[in-house]
Amino acid sequence: MEEVNDVLFSIGPLEVTGRVTTMWAIIAVLTLLSWLATRNMKEVPGRLQNAAELAVAKLLDYFDGTLGKKLCRKYFPIFSTFFIFIIVSNYSGLLPGAGHLKGFHVPTASLSVTAGLGIIAFFTTHVIGVKEHGFGRYLKRTLTSMTLPLFFLAIIEQFVRPFSLALRLYGNMYGEEAVTENLYSIFPVLVPLIMQVLSLLFCLLQALVFTMLLSIYVSEAAEEEPEKKNR
Repeated sequence: MEEVNDVLFSIGPLEVTGRVTTMWAIIAVLTLLSWLATRNMKEVPGRLQNAAELAVAKLLDYFDGTLGKKLCRKYFPIFSTFFIFIIVSNYSGLLPGAGHLKGFHVPTASLSVTAGLGIIAFFTTHVIGVKEHGFGRYLKRTLTSMTLPLFFLAIIEQFVRPFSLALRLYGNMYGEEAVTENLYSIFPVLVPLIMQVLSLLFCLLQALVFTMLLSIYVSEAAEEEPEKKNR
């Protein structure tokens, strides 16, 4: 399956593709659901509020494991936003017409989208590190933790991480789309149905891996210095 050049319209020099409009639709739906779930909070929650509270509780438990309670509570909105956007984008590929209707394409199956997520993840990691330690101390602790022979490798690693996150998510989602489409053309009855069921788990796994790696990177950047821990 080839990357589709599905330009719908242009805003000045910027071309708006089907993946962009799909992202806008996902953002609009998530914004609406969030507003509906929280606009009238009750002690005895309704179905939507109950679903939102359950999702928040599960995500808090998940990020607690890698970030710790303090960092998790402090930066939970950032990580939950990453997770929810990625998983909803992934699951949008299971809807009828995804990848075939003009203006409806899975955002995370596009390298430009996942690269954008990777860049945001890169700045998120280091902005949190600077916020937790201060710019001078963060830079000092980062540089002093590197031995001279590995200094350049360590610097390169920091820039490779966002590319790794982007390529992993893009490659898996694009590959899953391609395999499902090819199998559908060969076995149009049973195999695509099995692939759709497996995709439910696969899409969840990709969102978990991306946010888990990001939380590990942030945990490393925000980690307290050994002497401060001992005190």
